[in-house]
Amino acid sequence: MLWYLSDLKIHSIIDRINPNLRSIENFDGKTRVREFYAMTPENAYGILEAIAEIHGCTDKLKLYEMTENEMQAEELAQEIDSENCERAANFSFGKCNIAVGEEITYCDDESIKAKVVDDKKVEYEDEIYSLTALAKRLSGVKYSIAGPRFFKYKGEWLNDIRQRLGV
Repeated sequence: MLWYLSDLKIHSIIDRINPNLRSIENFDGKTRVREFYAMTPENAYGILEAIAEIHGCTDKLKLYEMTENEMQAEELAQEIDSENCERAANFSFGKCNIAVGEEITYCDDESIKAKVVDDKKVEYEDEIYSLTALAKRLSGVKYSIAGPRFFKYKGEWLNDIRQRLGV
């Protein structure tokens, strides 16, 4: 149980240094503070190293290389984080400099094209869709997805355009 108290102390130190690093989510109207931090592993190690130096026990500090499974988990976590950010803000064709009347292509078959009809909607086979609704129809999935990850404009992924432009 001592390790748990040490863990809480480390969290307290990080929170005092920069409280904005804590992962905080709003879920069903409630704020959920999680024990994850938005920092690089190198920065986390630097904090632990400083604590070890203060206590004169740097010889007990060990930096481990990530295993293949940990690297895959990290990549998945980054994808999920990216997807959550994409879902947080609705995609806007206007903010991405894509005009009404332009065509976008579907990721799995570039012969499948949809026409932009307004800032948020496209037309495909004479029906109007949001990007997510059309992506779900074309891919056949039932779960929640980020529509911009399924379409390209002039060969560039919509989510990449949004990220590049910072919108």
